[in-house]
Amino acid sequence: MDGVTAPAAGSATVTRTFDLATTSVRALNRFLHHELAASGATDVVVEHPGGRHSIAVGVDHAVNVDIRGHAGYYVAGMNKHAHVTVHGNVGWGVAENMMSGTVRVKGFASESAGASGHGGTLIVEGDTSLRCGIGMKGIDIVVGGSIGNYSAFMAQAGRLVVCGDAGDALGDSLYEAVIYVRGRIRSLGADAREEPLTDADVQALTELLGRAGFDHDPRSFKRVASARGLYHWNADAQQEY
Repeated sequence: MDGVTAPAAGSATVTRTFDLATTSVRALNRFLHHELAASGATDVVVEHPGGRHSIAVGVDHAVNVDIRGHAGYYVAGMNKHAHVTVHGNVGWGVAENMMSGTVRVKGFASESAGASGHGGTLIVEGDTSLRCGIGMKGIDIVVGGSIGNYSAFMAQAGRLVVCGDAGDALGDSLYEAVIYVRGRIRSLGADAREEPLTDADVQALTELLGRAGFDHDPRSFKRVASARGLYHWNADAQQEY
């Protein structure tokens, strides 16, 4: 049953609980979209998510959302301001088109994690599947494990940190996003290249790893960025990828 937990003495925390075994995702999202601000709730707990799709999408409020179990597709999509934690694995498109706030996945993520994200931070403590960070537009993504093929395809801005290995075609058609990989890179995509790690990169990695709670030496990462060869496409010269 859904309920409201009153704050303890001296605490400003008000928790609203939704049990998706008895309540619909639509009711949860309606509360988050239209009723949250007036409710005074600072924390929303989602019990028994059961892999349901579109949990906590489009949240536009500084609230903590705690999802206690596995979630399906597009969890925390279009997130703005909220801090969402998933205590399990997630399906496709976690934090898709995210604007701000934080989304943390305590388990693994399927395809297209953080796709088209404009801002905020996505942290996946396990591995992600194919196309992690595809079309990034300013989001920071930190992955504690490895990522699949075609990750950061056409990534325009933002940073992708990979503490494990990267699959094939990493950073294909990369723009101004930067990728850091600690492990092995299976292959780079078109116009992506490995570059020397600078002091600014080390500083950025130190901050991002600290934000994610990962204890790795920032100097153990490799930097991948755009070679900018595709910025000036010349069709008459029969330019090839």
